[in-house]
Amino acid sequence: MKIAVIGQSLFGQEVYCQLRKEGHEVVGVFTIPDKDGKADPLGLEAEKDGVPVFKFPRWRARGQALPEVVAKYQALGAELNVLPFCSQFIPMEVINAPRHGSIIYHPSLLPRHRGASAINWTLIHGDKKGGFTIFWADDGLDTGDLLLQKECDVLPDDTVSTLYNRFLFPEGIKGMVQAVRLIAEGTAPRRPQPEEGATYEGIQKKETAMINWDQPAEAIHNWIRGNDKVPGAWTEACGQKLTFFNSTLNTSGLVAQGEALPIPGAHRPGLVTKAGLILFGNDDRMLLVKNIQLEDGKMMPASQFFKGSASSALELTEEELATAEAVRSSWMRILPNVPEVEDSTDFFKSGAASVDVVRLVEEVKELCDGLELENEDVYMATTFGDFIQLLVRKLRGEDGESECVINYVEKAVKKLTLQMPYQLFIGGEFVDAEGAKTYSTINPTDGSVICQVSLAQVSDVDKAVAAAKEAFENGLWGKINARDRGRLLYRLADLMEQHQEELATIEALDAGAVYTLALKTHVGMSIQTFRYFAGWCDKIQGATIPINQARPNRNLTLTKKEPVGVCGIVIPWNYPLMMLSWKTAACLAAGNTVVIKPAQVTPLTALKFAELTLKAGIPKGVVNILPGSGSLVGQRLSDHPDVRKIGFTGSTEVGKHIMKSCALSNVKKVSLELGGKSPLIIFADCDLNKAVQMGMSSVFFNKGENCIAAGRLFVEDSIHDQFVQKVVEEVGKMKIGNPLDRDTNHGPQNHEAHLRKLVEYCQRGVKEGATLVCGGNQVPRPGFFFQPTVFTDVEDHMYIAKEESFGPIRIISRFADGDVDAVLSRANATEFGLASGVFTRDINKALYVSDKLQAGTVFVNTYNKTDVAAPFGGFKQSGFGKDLGEAALNEYLRIKTVTFEY
Repeated sequence: MKIAVIGQSLFGQEVYCQLRKEGHEVVGVFTIPDKDGKADPLGLEAEKDGVPVFKFPRWRARGQALPEVVAKYQALGAELNVLPFCSQFIPMEVINAPRHGSIIYHPSLLPRHRGASAINWTLIHGDKKGGFTIFWADDGLDTGDLLLQKECDVLPDDTVSTLYNRFLFPEGIKGMVQAVRLIAEGTAPRRPQPEEGATYEGIQKKETAMINWDQPAEAIHNWIRGNDKVPGAWTEACGQKLTFFNSTLNTSGLVAQGEALPIPGAHRPGLVTKAGLILFGNDDRMLLVKNIQLEDGKMMPASQFFKGSASSALELTEEELATAEAVRSSWMRILPNVPEVEDSTDFFKSGAASVDVVRLVEEVKELCDGLELENEDVYMATTFGDFIQLLVRKLRGEDGESECVINYVEKAVKKLTLQMPYQLFIGGEFVDAEGAKTYSTINPTDGSVICQVSLAQVSDVDKAVAAAKEAFENGLWGKINARDRGRLLYRLADLMEQHQEELATIEALDAGAVYTLALKTHVGMSIQTFRYFAGWCDKIQGATIPINQARPNRNLTLTKKEPVGVCGIVIPWNYPLMMLSWKTAACLAAGNTVVIKPAQVTPLTALKFAELTLKAGIPKGVVNILPGSGSLVGQRLSDHPDVRKIGFTGSTEVGKHIMKSCALSNVKKVSLELGGKSPLIIFADCDLNKAVQMGMSSVFFNKGENCIAAGRLFVEDSIHDQFVQKVVEEVGKMKIGNPLDRDTNHGPQNHEAHLRKLVEYCQRGVKEGATLVCGGNQVPRPGFFFQPTVFTDVEDHMYIAKEESFGPIRIISRFADGDVDAVLSRANATEFGLASGVFTRDINKALYVSDKLQAGTVFVNTYNKTDVAAPFGGFKQSGFGKDLGEAALNEYLRIKTVTFEY
């Protein structure tokens, strides 16, 4: 379509760019005139593309549209007007001109919060849901018919900026593009706005943003965050206007002790503490403000209010002086109307706006080798001199925060510079193992040493358990409310997503995982798991139970679900990060603390995960990670009297040993996900092509290093030969290669000992009389590569028919046409029961077979389809207990019954 974009800002720029990517022709852009010599981003972008740009200071005079303006607009022949964000009043002669009319973005769920300060009022009113609306423009004020709406949760400490950046900006851009797509397809709805629930609030200005202290703490908090950053909620105190930012109701663990700050009209004086400024509502509840802006515009940490500039000016080195001059040039570019930037030059008084803050932060990041500044840093150091002092302190690591020291091994891989922690993680710090013991972790692609990793000893386990116990019994983790715990887990998931390429690359380097699979599954499902369980944190509930009354008295019985305490988690090497996430996310959501033992051969993503828990703000001691041997670390966790739960994924043999140790030590709770020999039954009436493709995945997914891999395929006799032929053809198409190459679909086995086991496994299969159709050997190249392998004519008594290979080895057996019960008997003739599958077009047969298969998971006409919401776990000697889904939470909870008599 031919589109006219009318608006401004980065939001308008992004919408414009996305519409062009969708193939629409933007015939003109109408934006605001340049301000202080700076053009709006939307206009700048359009000018680069050669799109006509118009900067009318106004569209009408004395209530009438300006004919010359309307004429220039009409000459473009637009079929649709798109108004992503527009502060100008557009006359109806323009709104109604195009064939499809005009659509407008509004940052609230209309009809609620009509008006120009919709985001502010969403927060001020304490709405639990926010979102945006795209509506058809009419002659009213945000009253047009609805086209599209999307909503999100409003978090307790959201500000205008966080809500906008998290949802309204990115999803709003997608929403505008989706709305245009619907219009182009002729399917865009027009739903009249209901008047029920409609509200209109005026523009928030500084003079109207004064705090009313005669209200509860939550209302004061909502007022402060609803005016953060613009216009800023303020009060009179100490003879000047103080503006408050970064408010929170999360005051768990705070003691109301500090230096008093009298505030006229407040229920109680404020208290300046190390954490910030504590304020009180008329309900005596506390809220905490972390930043204060003085009347002269200076922003400072609230904790420093009575200290002023506590530190003397730094003397800069020659290198730092050069950095300062580079930053000065950046200020000059951002502030074109300032002839010279001096130490006293104020960023905001010189014309900078919020969009310039973002630009400055990004330019400093480029100039200072990735130094991460927050927007708040700019607001706290508004003059150039103060900003350079703050910047240099951060570059020197002297910015007042006691950050954890992290030693990295750095590697340049595929245009990424990986930073990989390699020490134990105990009590929120990376530390050497006792005696500084280390071991080599190996790259399975070429057999080279990636780095030396700290090797945990028994005494290190004791330290980690003690840290976890302290965090559980006396730390902040046990005091914060469940919803705040969920917020921390959401933040952790967001950080994992931000680092997903790095995590996937480490997984490929350390575990041999094919990068594309690692990105989607190893890392992607890990992120999904933490988000899923973050949502469960405040939904763990007990029950009330009617019991026999102790007449004439009465009784009330209720149950509480409580965390068990310190948990030990022992994870395998096939999905290092995903297996960690499956167990740890549920464990933390339930409120426990944890000591994690990653597999000795794949420790690096676990240690990177430890770093991300620090960045997410997970309190110290909640997560502890100990690379090391199972015989030392795993055994000590199983035996330790302060560990109350073990979650283990690994072999059945080791699982039995752990279960025995848990029983003999302190009868600790245990869940086990053990070995498998999962049967996959393929009937002649299946969709053969789908069965072949899914059958390939069922065995060769993740190089066969997959606990639910189809360890044995039973193929109905009438399609057996055709099925095998197609499978061999597909195997021939597989590309074996470096897991970091994007077109590789089969990488190296995880470690050398496992490769040797697979070679021996195939040799035994041939010796017992099975037909080796293809593969069966190591690939003749460096590293631990094994050929995708297919065996046929496998009889039930053979070793390869009964034992798990845990590799890319397909075991195929025939069964007689129509003999359903016989093949079910063969499929169930195993001590394992982790997963199973069936391919058939007959729904009755599918239901019958799924009922009869003795496995914790049954796949019908699919395979490997796991999801974070679906419980996962085995039967028989494949273990007990569940990962994923609501059921997983119960593995990390205990139920307490409380009975009252009254």
